[in-house]
Order: sequence, then structure tokens, then C-alpha cells
Amino acid sequence: MPLTGRIFVESIIAEKKAEPSINPWLVTIPLITAAFLFALNETIANVALPYIAGTISISRNESTWIVTSYLVASSIIIPAIGYFCKVLGRKKYFIFSIILFTVASLLCGLSRSMPMIIISRFLQGVGGGAILPLVQAIMMEIFPQKEWGKAMSLYGFAFVIAPIIGPVIGGWLTENWSWPWIFLINAPVGLICAISLTKLIKDPPYAEKQKDAKMDFFAFGMLVIWILLLQIVLDKGNDAGWFDASWVCWLMSISSTAGILFFYSQFKNKKDPLLNLKLLKDLNFLFGTLIQMVLLFVLIASAMLLPSMLQGLLGYSAFLGGVSMLPRGLGSLAGLVVLVLATDKVPEKISCLAGLLLIGLGGFLFGLLNMQISLANVFLPNFLYGMGMVMSMTPVINLSCATLKKEDLTMGSSMQNLMKNLGASFGTSIATTCISRFSQVHQNMMVGYLNDLNPVFSERVHNAAINMAQYVDFETANYMALKQMHFSLLEQSTLWAFIDTFRIFALASFIIIPLLILMKEQIKKA
Repeated sequence: MPLTGRIFVESIIAEKKAEPSINPWLVTIPLITAAFLFALNETIANVALPYIAGTISISRNESTWIVTSYLVASSIIIPAIGYFCKVLGRKKYFIFSIILFTVASLLCGLSRSMPMIIISRFLQGVGGGAILPLVQAIMMEIFPQKEWGKAMSLYGFAFVIAPIIGPVIGGWLTENWSWPWIFLINAPVGLICAISLTKLIKDPPYAEKQKDAKMDFFAFGMLVIWILLLQIVLDKGNDAGWFDASWVCWLMSISSTAGILFFYSQFKNKKDPLLNLKLLKDLNFLFGTLIQMVLLFVLIASAMLLPSMLQGLLGYSAFLGGVSMLPRGLGSLAGLVVLVLATDKVPEKISCLAGLLLIGLGGFLFGLLNMQISLANVFLPNFLYGMGMVMSMTPVINLSCATLKKEDLTMGSSMQNLMKNLGASFGTSIATTCISRFSQVHQNMMVGYLNDLNPVFSERVHNAAINMAQYVDFETANYMALKQMHFSLLEQSTLWAFIDTFRIFALASFIIIPLLILMKEQIKKA
């Protein structure tokens, strides 16, 4: 619909007011720091889960809620960001989110029971969930479009490298201080970010407080029920035998119904939808969002699985398990350098394609690991993972948001971060299930060879029994030899489960390449 002269003049004035009066690179420092804190806490607790479980007397499986509660909460709050920005004003809501994240981090460090730490992590996710989309939207506003590449390279680097070095920091703090410090370190940094941003940012006219703010509370309720119950099913369904358990069937039915009602309400609500699903008509935005979902699934799930494999199978400490992720940080630095040098020289689709191929190659290299590996053996695949993540994530963010109108950036970035967080939380649960299922499959395949008809098996059991017979009677020694073979069976089946899962990560990165090809390189001018 064409604009009248008055509206056109007002829009020009609004654009002028929205232009930054402070050097945008100065504003970027606390913005990127806040985004870094949120992303860091997605993985910083991974290597500390056994220690936390011991402190609060819960099982290892139950301790995974410490990770998933944070991811789920950060997903749930994202659709309501637009409403809270209108009610409080974007700046005030942004500062409030950082303060809530900081306070919840303190509560996490003080927790000494499962309910308290789960609730604290949930509140931390609620506060942190708004940080990434608002940082992305603010940075796209304060920088001219010609500098989006450099700005988003820095944003993408912080977003990718934080989950990578999270296990390193978490492992060091856990072993040298204690696990509460992995949460307590957020307090001073979060406080500094909140104070500095109160002075450095201001709301453009379209992001100020509005009196007529509305939200579809029914849709929001359905969204919460859908995501929360589905996450519970994905987390606990495998232990309960999936649909063999009646409670899984009930929760899945309620979750599916809530999901259907949510999407139906969004299609019916054309005035104030919780999520503007019309943005998905933009194929760049749709395909870019799907690619980012898969990338976050691979990034977060692999960051959880690799330290777990090294700690569980090879006996690494929490710190060494975290150190195994350092090559990803080096790869991320290399990827950032390549992106900066390639800006305005290499098409963003080519950069993203190269990143996806590097991730796929790294996944297949992880599929070559065995029980005799050292940290040096995981250097190259991890390096490729880190470099590929930065080279693919940053360009796809630019491509997916470049065709959106400026007033749609907040909603668009909110929708993208919702889907990315869902990809991370659901992907983490799915990857954990894959380890359990694939381990059973390989165990079933290999156990057929462990019988007296197999001469290799018989010889190994006999030799092991002879060695042990020096210390115990032969009957006990033979029993101990059989137990040793059983332990080797479990060890090898678990190793192959990790290998198969890493190969799935590689295939996932290749499968989304056609979506990248279908995205348009041309950028519409704002």
C-alpha cells in the first residue's frame, strides 16, 4: 500500500533517529559480551555434570536436565520477546533480561538440590533467551548494511566459539575451584554489561514502549505446553521404552494437540500473532533458519558428546575433556580470519558451502576414532568443526535476514533464535538417544561372536584366565576373564555408537546444502 506524504516524512525522521550517535563498534563490545555469556552457558556445565550430580545426589541421566532446562527456557521465552519489548521498551527489556540472567546464575551457584538448580537454570534460560535475538537486531540497526558482513562475522564468531570453549572453562573451574564457579563467574560480567548498555544504547521510535501492546496468551500457553512436554518425552522417553509407557503416550498426545492449536491460532490471528509466520514466505529466511537449526544441533550436541566420550571411555578428567574442545576455538579463529579476508571478495553462499563441507569432513574423521586415540587425534576433526561453523553460520545469518524489512528484524531474529534453540535442545536429547540405541544395536551385533565356537574368543578367554589364575583359583579366573570380555563388548559397542552419531552429524551438514543453493545471493536494499 503506498505511503501518504505525512507517513513518508515520519518514516524518514524515524530512520534518522535510529542512526547511532555513538561509534557502533564501541556499542558492540557489551553486546557481544552479553551474547557470549548466553552461548557459553549452553555448554559450560557439560563436563561438570558428574560433579553436580554427586553434590545434589542425583543420577547422571537426571543431571542432563541441568542442560536441557536452560535450552528449553531460552526457547520458550523467544516468542514473547516482541510483546515485552512493546510493554517495557526494547532497551529496558534487554537490560532486565541481562539482570535476570545474572541473578539466576548466582542462584545456580548457590543451589544444593535438584529442584533449586533446575528452577535456577530455567530462570537463567528465560533471561538469556532474549539476549541473542535482541543483540542481533540491535547490531543490524546500528551498522549500515554495507558493514553487516563484518559485524555479523564478529557476532557469529562469539556465538560459535562460546559453546566451544565452554567445556574448557567449565572443566578448569570444576577441577581447580568447584562447580558452582561455572555459574558464579557470570555475575560480575553480566553486571558490567547491564550498566554499560544503559549508557550506550537507545531505542529507535519503533522499539519504544507502546501503550497498545497485545499478546496472544492462548498461543503462548500452547507453545509452552508443546515444547515443554515434547522435551520431556525426548529426554525420558528412551528410558521408559518410548510408547510402551502410557505416560509417554499421554504427554505426546497433549504436546501434539498443543502444537496443532498453536499453529492454528497463529494462522487465524492476523493482527497480533505471537510469531509472524508470514516471514516464512521469504525463502531466504525459511531456508536460512532451517540451516541454522541443523548447525546448532551439530554444534551443541557434538560439544556435549565428545567430552562425554573421552571422560566415559578413556578416563579423561573434566579439564582434559574440556581441553579436547580447544581445537574448535582455533578453527573458529581461522574461520573468522578467512571470512574477514573474503568479505566483498567471495560470495556468501560459497563461504557457507565451504563451511558445511568442512563440518561434514570433520564428522567423518570423528568416525575413524578408536580406543587408542590421544588428544592429538581429535585435533584435526575438531579444528575443521570450528572453522566450518564460523564459515557457515555467519554468512547464512546475513543471507537469511538481508531480505527482511528493518521493522521485521526483531521478529525475524526472534523466530530464528527460537528455532535454533529448539534445534539445540531437541538435538541434544536425540543425540543422547542415538548413543543409547546404537550401543544396543552394536552390542547385539557383536555378542553373537562371543561364544566357544569362535576360536579367537576362546583363545582370548583362555589366555586371560591363565594370567589371572596366578592370583585366584582357575574357576574364578575364568569367570573374571569372561567379565573382562563383556566389559570390552560394552566398551566397543559404546564407541561405535559415538562413531555412528558423529557420522550422522556429517550427513546432516551435507543434506542441508541444497537449501543453501536455493537461497538468493542478491540483497534487497533497505
